Amino acid sequence: MDNPYLTGQTLLINKPLEWTSFDVVNKLRYSIKKRFQLKKIKVGHAGTLDPLASGLLIICTGAHTKKINDYMGLPKEYTGTIRLGGNTPSYDLETQVSETFSTEHLTDELILANCHQFIGTVDQIPPLFSAIKKDGERAYELARKGANITLPSRKVEITEFEITKIEGLDIHFRVNCSKGTYIRSLAFDFGKSLDCGGHLAELRRTKIGTHLVENAQSVEAFINGLGEIQA
Repeated sequence: MDNPYLTGQTLLINKPLEWTSFDVVNKLRYSIKKRFQLKKIKVGHAGTLDPLASGLLIICTGAHTKKINDYMGLPKEYTGTIRLGGNTPSYDLETQVSETFSTEHLTDELILANCHQFIGTVDQIPPLFSAIKKDGERAYELARKGANITLPSRKVEITEFEITKIEGLDIHFRVNCSKGTYIRSLAFDFGKSLDCGGHLAELRRTKIGTHLVENAQSVEAFINGLGEIQA
């Protein structure tokens, strides 16, 4: 009987905080190989999540790795928190706040009204702390060396950007967007447009296409139930 993971499986995994997407891929690949005594198997993910983000990862095994590009092209949904009042070099909590700004002028009405300019086709500059290559090196490697680089802007599509709760300077949101959208850049741009700075304090991917994080399983649950095939 052919091994189902070799013939191909699409797995919905709930990535934990502080794991890289490659950590998840490597853990699943190792566990599948060990469980079925395989010498090798293809395993890949359909869209990176930063270590400080949690939520839905689509993992493909075996022949299903051919579907990865199709999954990567699907729209995504995220929930998270933008913290106003300061910028960080990485646009999230990976680095310390490097600039602070007055927030005395902020009102709930101003914050809510500010969302509309970020809906539609948006020119977005990726964070310097990203995996985009510049002159043959990853941008984050250059940024950590202190290099002064500029990344080109890209057009992304944001179909929904909703503020779900305002708690002081913590702005909770839900966003639906296209492939290639950096939510860290959205947080930075949102703070900049309010003249108060901002960075991403929390992020969770809740949806890829029609696939929901509610239907995903933890890495541990997958390993403990290895051998049971997801539909």
